[in-house]
Amino acid sequence: MTPLDIRDGAAPTPEGEPARFRAAVDAMGKASVHPRIELAPIRPPQRLAPYSYAIGAEVKHPDTNVIPVDSDDDAFGRLILLHDPNGQEAWHGVFRLVAYIQADIDGALAGDPLLPEVAWSWLVDALESRGEPFTALGGTVTSTSSVRYGDIAGPPRAYQLELRASWTVESTELEPHVEAFCEVLAYAAGLPPAGITHLRPRPQIADDQF
Repeated sequence: MTPLDIRDGAAPTPEGEPARFRAAVDAMGKASVHPRIELAPIRPPQRLAPYSYAIGAEVKHPDTNVIPVDSDDDAFGRLILLHDPNGQEAWHGVFRLVAYIQADIDGALAGDPLLPEVAWSWLVDALESRGEPFTALGGTVTSTSSVRYGDIAGPPRAYQLELRASWTVESTELEPHVEAFCEVLAYAAGLPPAGITHLRPRPQIADDQF
């Protein structure tokens, strides 16, 4: 199940939330992201902090508004905002962002021993380039391989990149953090920069077709 599959069941925001939490949530909705990345609220975890909010992100396939369940080059993620007004010792603050990204990749890239370091550098660079303070960044990068058997849709062998990370933010200005998260998702999905279109190779035509 991908994040946006449960967006219709996202829990409504309860009343009586702290003003700073509400401001942070509102800021997340103001982020500007790649036009092929779709964002929507999803059900957040309920037991990690007194207040939480989450968004799901998916890469839309070209030439269609439908996001297939099983297809090549699928990429999605989720970004969760946790807030504890009293703070938590492990956070070193009162706001914590938790990110998860998964993207299909090709076999050659999956076998590159430098892939984890490169993928982690995408996140670090994306956060640092925006100049919004953050602390206590940590996480993991995993490259996985799966083999399909029997009557199941999809390629016989698939490779995925998974990135899990969390960091503490020092203000409610979360637009840059959402944008950084989506930038990493775009990198993982192999999306061209906004406004640039990848040209597909033209099919070969045999001489006898003229």
